[in-house]
Amino acid sequence: MASHSHRALDPSPPSQQYGDENTPLLAPSGTETEKLPKAQIFLLCSARVAEPLAFFSIFPFIAQMVQRNGKLAESDVGFYSGLIESCFSLSQMLCLLLWGRLADRVGRKPVLVGTLAGMAIGPTLFGLAKTIPQMIFFRSLTGVLSGSGLVVRTMIGDHSTPQTRAAAYSWFGFAGNVGVLLGPLVGGALAEPARNMPALFGEVELFIEHPYLLSGLAVSVIIAVAAIATALGLEETLDSKTLGREAAPTLSMRQLVASPGVVAALAIYSHVMMLAFIFAAILPLALFTPISLGGMSLSTASISAYMAVQGASQALWLVLVFPRLQRRIGTKPVLRLCGTIYPFFFGGFIVMNALLRQGSGTGRVLFWLVGVSVVTIGQGVNMAATCVQLNIQDVSPHPSSLGLINALALTLASAIRSFAPAVSTVVFAFGVRNQILFGHLAWALLMLLSSALIIMPAMLPDEPI
Repeated sequence: MASHSHRALDPSPPSQQYGDENTPLLAPSGTETEKLPKAQIFLLCSARVAEPLAFFSIFPFIAQMVQRNGKLAESDVGFYSGLIESCFSLSQMLCLLLWGRLADRVGRKPVLVGTLAGMAIGPTLFGLAKTIPQMIFFRSLTGVLSGSGLVVRTMIGDHSTPQTRAAAYSWFGFAGNVGVLLGPLVGGALAEPARNMPALFGEVELFIEHPYLLSGLAVSVIIAVAAIATALGLEETLDSKTLGREAAPTLSMRQLVASPGVVAALAIYSHVMMLAFIFAAILPLALFTPISLGGMSLSTASISAYMAVQGASQALWLVLVFPRLQRRIGTKPVLRLCGTIYPFFFGGFIVMNALLRQGSGTGRVLFWLVGVSVVTIGQGVNMAATCVQLNIQDVSPHPSSLGLINALALTLASAIRSFAPAVSTVVFAFGVRNQILFGHLAWALLMLLSSALIIMPAMLPDEPI
């Protein structure tokens, strides 16, 4: 199948690609002749769930598993937990360029099926680990084999046109959110089954000796199902004959980076990913921290409810609003709009704490009004993540380079994910402990960092490459 991954290959005039002043704001995200291949997108989205599912599934029990396997003092658990969590991103970072090169040379589908099959083994092996070195090794192995997200986003681009790309990547983002939510749910619900579900597993010696194995098995089964479905139903999108007619020699890394707009797109992508990783790391801390220190002092149940509403809101923005808005005004204006809203979004958490510190009934009512706005309307800033993915797609010099440029983008994201959460939580704790800006140091820095998105889109080419 020929690749449709590139606006430069689309002959339609700019007014048709971006809409004009007569285009309704809520116009359909595609046209009668531009339809997404729903079955293929569904298979790709099911494969997209795998990576965040594997990454986040250990979070509910990693501290207990580290303490059990390492016989550690409680003061040492945090260090080893963070080390094991980071192994995934570090090992993934080292191998993504390899997977990207392979996807561009041997085909998308074999690399996707192979990485899914390999990643399906990792969680089960991790559940069998009895020592900390084994945990580190199996976690790193899972990261090495986690190239599926890279290939999925490349194939999403292959399956979409300029008219349908925004909708396609919105579903891609939605599937990623499903994985983020599903991972902790599966991992936490099935951990220590012999103790938590004695009627079913109380006498199963395997689960008594390996209390976190069932969680790993469940994650492995889900990923294996995605691998089988992909192998049976997914179509290959890298057509060597077609690419040959389009004269697309494989670019070197230096040639790719030297292509117009690539450095700018990668820089903006990295910046948005950094904001997302930092926010994800400090949000639970801010919700839990006492009001007097700068937080919200929410209960565990309230934090869970907040996270659930936030996830649902993100999904609605990505699937219902973004495709239509992007089609109406274009990717760069949407990204600039997100940059304008971001500081107010982060500032909303400062306002909520200030209202709670008043200790009045009026303050609490206003807190809920601001909180509802932040968790619903404010989640529109997450459209920036889809915008930067579209930017990567647009600046790729040729469809044959999509695997490599996506690999480079994800390598940068993995590098940021390996250190940004740890650094941001230290900054948050430092600000709270010393009451810098009334405990709001981290939010103030996020407001400053996010405001750069107002001007950064100007670095991108005005027209698709």
